Amino acid sequence: MSESLTPQPSAPETVPEANSYVPPKWRTEPRFPDGPAPDPAGSHHERRIRSFQPRRSRVTTGQGEALKRLWGTWGLDIDGRSVIDLDEMFGGLPVVLEIGFGMGEATAQMAAADPSTGILAADVHTPGQGNLLALAERGGMTNVRVANGDAIILLREMLPPDSLAGLRVYFPDPWPKARHHKRRLIQPEFLDLAATRLAPGAVLHCATDWEPYAEQMLEVLTAHPRFENTQADGGYAPRPEFRPLTRFEGQGLDKGHVVHDLLFARREHASPNE
Repeated sequence: MSESLTPQPSAPETVPEANSYVPPKWRTEPRFPDGPAPDPAGSHHERRIRSFQPRRSRVTTGQGEALKRLWGTWGLDIDGRSVIDLDEMFGGLPVVLEIGFGMGEATAQMAAADPSTGILAADVHTPGQGNLLALAERGGMTNVRVANGDAIILLREMLPPDSLAGLRVYFPDPWPKARHHKRRLIQPEFLDLAATRLAPGAVLHCATDWEPYAEQMLEVLTAHPRFENTQADGGYAPRPEFRPLTRFEGQGLDKGHVVHDLLFARREHASPNE
């Protein structure tokens, strides 16, 4: 018997839910299955202005091999799910958090020069993560760990109070347009959080070659009750010997930029004037 020629009802058309979110492939498809996750904390669910812009650029063969080989030992994803035991991770060394390390050359130099300090280096740039891991392995620097993801989530969810011996923010994105100033990392809210994770006396060290941002940094740090300028005159600090002159910094100096360092110590208690 032949099939009926009576038209059959078609399947209902699937309509996406209103306001449904379909993450882009770079957020969901890992480039290195055993390496850093594309979006470890599911950060698209968190409604917060971000101070960073994820960059997708080519990973070299050496960087990719370092990610595959070393991530399981020296890398961690900032997923916000658990508190890190820094003593276990760094064998009891005092730990400095570095936010935004670029390609990692300066971080590797500081780690090599001071093996008695652990450096937890956080960034979202995959080639830089691979490069820093490769540099650390080549130099035998076991005092470096690479964190992938949003440093705010790392500070807020994954680090215990008073656990950091220092915090370094070198050449953060200046977001020069006025409408983007709200994206700058060094803001009062960030300092509120940082103060809870730094041990008393620990130093927040910032550096920038963008003059207006340097002025804002100095203003908000000076006004914050939990931080005190290490400079007696209340101004900028000379570049400490432990902070290497980076390639990026050299390019800025060649263009006539002036680099400002700011070193502020966390007070044990809030300023009595507040």
